[in-house]
Amino acid sequence: MKTILPLLLFFTLLSCENKVENTKTDFPTPFETSNKTETATYEQVIDFYIKLSKEFSSINIQTIGTTDSGKPLHVVTYSGKGDFDFKKLAENNTMMLINNGIHPGESDGIDATMLLFRDLASKEIKAPEETIIATIPVYNVGGALNRNSTTRANQNGPLEYGFRGNAKNYDLNRDFIKTDTKNTETFTEIFHLINPDIFIDNHVSNGADYQYTLTHLFTQHNKLGGALGDYVHDQLMPQLQDSLLNDGWEITPYVNVFNAPPENGFQQFMDHPRYSTGYTTLWNTVGMMVETHMLKPYDKRVAGTYQLMLKMIAIAEKDGKQIKEMRNVANAALQQSDYYPLKWQLDTTKTSNYVFKGFKADTIISEITGFKRLKYNREIPTQKEVTYQDYFKASDSIRIPQAYIIGKQWHNVIKRLELNNISYTELQKDSTFLVESYKIDNYKTYTSPYEGHYLHYNTSVNSANISKEFKAGDIIIPTDQPGLRYILETLEPSAIDSFFNWNFFDTILQQKEGFSPYVFEDTALEMLKNDSILRTEFDIKKNQDQDFKNNWYLQLKWLFKHSKHYEEAHMQYPIYRIPN
Repeated sequence: MKTILPLLLFFTLLSCENKVENTKTDFPTPFETSNKTETATYEQVIDFYIKLSKEFSSINIQTIGTTDSGKPLHVVTYSGKGDFDFKKLAENNTMMLINNGIHPGESDGIDATMLLFRDLASKEIKAPEETIIATIPVYNVGGALNRNSTTRANQNGPLEYGFRGNAKNYDLNRDFIKTDTKNTETFTEIFHLINPDIFIDNHVSNGADYQYTLTHLFTQHNKLGGALGDYVHDQLMPQLQDSLLNDGWEITPYVNVFNAPPENGFQQFMDHPRYSTGYTTLWNTVGMMVETHMLKPYDKRVAGTYQLMLKMIAIAEKDGKQIKEMRNVANAALQQSDYYPLKWQLDTTKTSNYVFKGFKADTIISEITGFKRLKYNREIPTQKEVTYQDYFKASDSIRIPQAYIIGKQWHNVIKRLELNNISYTELQKDSTFLVESYKIDNYKTYTSPYEGHYLHYNTSVNSANISKEFKAGDIIIPTDQPGLRYILETLEPSAIDSFFNWNFFDTILQQKEGFSPYVFEDTALEMLKNDSILRTEFDIKKNQDQDFKNNWYLQLKWLFKHSKHYEEAHMQYPIYRIPN
């Protein structure tokens, strides 16, 4: 008996050791079994995580919501504590959310995250103690199901992949603010459930040819603002770059050029709230996109994405408490602010310079068009100091009101507020308020469709203080709440990604009532006879505006708009501000 027990113990330990050593054999990914040339299908991805969750107590998979494809979204979580209560975990842990397959043809993150979760669960790599890692394994389910091998014309592998558009052909990385898709509705629920301190969105991109496999696109630090923005620019980015370099991985900021050599310098991409990291910024989450270079071999891109996520987890372990505190400070500081910047422009007085590793770029004559074309020579690597313009400054701001009031009939807006946990109260009876009212003064509209819309831009307003009656059931949205940035970016019509600019209120832009000239002529004449001030303004406009002077209809239209018959709803922005 004395000899049997040690032997049993020995074989038990040996069995456990072999189990860990054989995890890659027990849980191989399609990427590995295909000699690193293929990416997993949607079904293979979900099946893989289900098997992991059954084997390891540190892995949990759950379905949350649905997508335009009719299939659900999944959230897979690694928690070394074996606890998956997000609200409870967020109190004492750093929360990280990794999004994969927003563009399913850019599948590097899908495969790299499968490897990452398996290796974390099996302890083949050092697992974090204070960081909880959640992932949406495939966000664009409809696009992932639409597999092909041709639509990524410039991409070097995998053999097959998904399509960029979702089941309704939306680009989901333009949908975060406007929320046209069920995918985005469900993402919003997931995001607020987890409330990540750090968000990573894995992509593949190519605007030029260069030596790097990895590029990073952190949310714009000035827009993020305060100590949190400074941390991203001055500490987080250098830490990530240095830690990757120590393991032989060089990384550069996202090369924001198109058909031009990056050696001439480039500026940081501004991530407006339509994009994932622009949206997460509204909640003071540290966001970054990983953009691997699509011309590099697929196995190297997956490996690079894996390493980058590992490094970010290590930084989260070290700086997580600091990041959470800075998020809290940022939220509190915004509540104390009087003004909020709505628009940004490049700050040309500040730049960052660094040595960029590219390839010699030649300009040659195209054999197809006969015009000049760009061609990179990979046989001649180059190193050149480039100017990276990564500082922005506010170009316009608005005074933050105490609250907004919106009519109950604008249910498409109210729905999106609810999805984002925006608090509001309903008027219990008809009530009159002193409010700031906007009239749309000017705007431009793109002539080409963009993600299901004809987007407005360069919107400007005229404001006036008025007394207005609101109806029972209309809602009051206080600004003193965590979603303040989201409220301002969506409800202020001049904001780049406002609901107005995304066509939510286009019905106010069309005049519903008009006039018949042969009838209104007599009314207009009486107006001019009885109102000397109006007559003077009318004459001045005719003297100063030749087009107006020479167009009888424009003159009658002008007078109609100055009459009591002109409808109040035309160009009247239907959201009102209660000033502080």
